[in-house]
Amino acid sequence: MTQKKKLHDEIEKVAYTLFESSGWLHGHDLENWLEAEKIVMEKHEKHAKEIEKEIEHEADVIKKIKKGFRKTDKKGGRVYRD
Repeated sequence: MTQKKKLHDEIEKVAYTLFESSGWLHGHDLENWLEAEKIVMEKHEKHAKEIEKEIEHEADVIKKIKKGFRKTDKKGGRVYRD
């Protein structure tokens, strides 16, 4: 299944949930769909930002490790500071 199809299906499910929660009120298909798009896209944006923060944090940790340890004893596998 493509990413686009997965996103469409997720929006469809949320739109249907909105339809159910309105008491099965007909005639608001477009409004439900647009609200569902907003909900799903905000969820995905939030998730993407969380992942971006995790990656930035991991990159900072790697930089600190590389900066703090400069020499490696290849035989024993030990890392020494200068």
